[in-house]
Amino acid sequence: MSDSRQRATQPRPHGRTAARPPREITSAYVKERAIALGAHLVGIASAAKLNAFPPDPRWPQTPERISPYCKSVIVIVSRIPVGAFRCRNNVPVQYLDMLVMRRMDKISYVLAQELEAAGHPSFVTAAQETDWSYKRASYGRLSTRHLGVEAGLGTLGLEVNILTPEYGPRLYLTGILTELELEPDEPMAEQVCIGESCSRCLHACPADAVLHFGIDKRACATEAQEFGFAQILRFLDGLADGAHPDHAAAFRSRDFFGFWQGLLRVVGSFGDCPRCLAVCPVGNDYHAHLADVQKAIPEKTPEKVALGRQYKELRARHDSGALEAPGLSEWNRRWVGPQGYQGIVARQLQAFKAAQRARAVPEATTAAPDGE
Repeated sequence: MSDSRQRATQPRPHGRTAARPPREITSAYVKERAIALGAHLVGIASAAKLNAFPPDPRWPQTPERISPYCKSVIVIVSRIPVGAFRCRNNVPVQYLDMLVMRRMDKISYVLAQELEAAGHPSFVTAAQETDWSYKRASYGRLSTRHLGVEAGLGTLGLEVNILTPEYGPRLYLTGILTELELEPDEPMAEQVCIGESCSRCLHACPADAVLHFGIDKRACATEAQEFGFAQILRFLDGLADGAHPDHAAAFRSRDFFGFWQGLLRVVGSFGDCPRCLAVCPVGNDYHAHLADVQKAIPEKTPEKVALGRQYKELRARHDSGALEAPGLSEWNRRWVGPQGYQGIVARQLQAFKAAQRARAVPEATTAAPDGE
């Protein structure tokens, strides 16, 4: 794990007061300021490197397509509180997603304003957006998960969410594009995702959308964007085509109410299905609060288990050079982790348990009656 990364060790108040930057703004200062404002993780990526390595060269999601003057991208992470993943349904997570992104945008906005006040034009990108000129799915002008990987914050998982050692995939990211040239962080070489031998995201996915280090976005959207743009169009097409002859009943339906909810507070428009986030065993937050309630996966089937085994066999054949795996191609391996999984999660779990034992000893000593 890179020591150059900055992380919050305890909750900090969200600071609104602008700080006076030093005469020379360094990467270390930017990271410290982001954490002080409330970011949970922060890293820095080189705009030149992001331009050279777009996630998909056919539809380059690159800073230069937004601003030709951008030199660095500051990547801000806000985690999703894990209490929401312990609930009976997904509604708390859906609502928290909106709150987390609002908070993250405010942190990024304040930092961007401070950089600009110091003479470095900067602006925040949208954490969630879609540009239909790229692909017919939810692809923004920048891929925030790839920003996070290039900024040294984590690597992509089997379902291509970004996984960080601290919080697994239970987080959101956004980027600040700045004309200030900052020292970038190096991507993590070790694969954070346990991979095919785990496959818990594959087992839990209700839409069977998890591929081999890839995702079927259309299938995923049926659950993750239950009341998203595509579903709204489908509903309206049904009205126009006569599929809903009783218009009054259609406007009173659950779908129409869901669209209103989505417009009101974004619930159901995205992030509607957090199953792959909830069951991922990466992160201290999972060890501390989710390992008990998320251990069993009701969606798990023999067919999904067999598919996970196929992926594992494909990985072995790919690593031996006998077969090409699209998700692990030479281009994509950059974001998956070129060294493969080396046991980072196992080491982290042991460290977490050791810390728990160390805390338990003083607590037991303090609680013991006098004379014992």
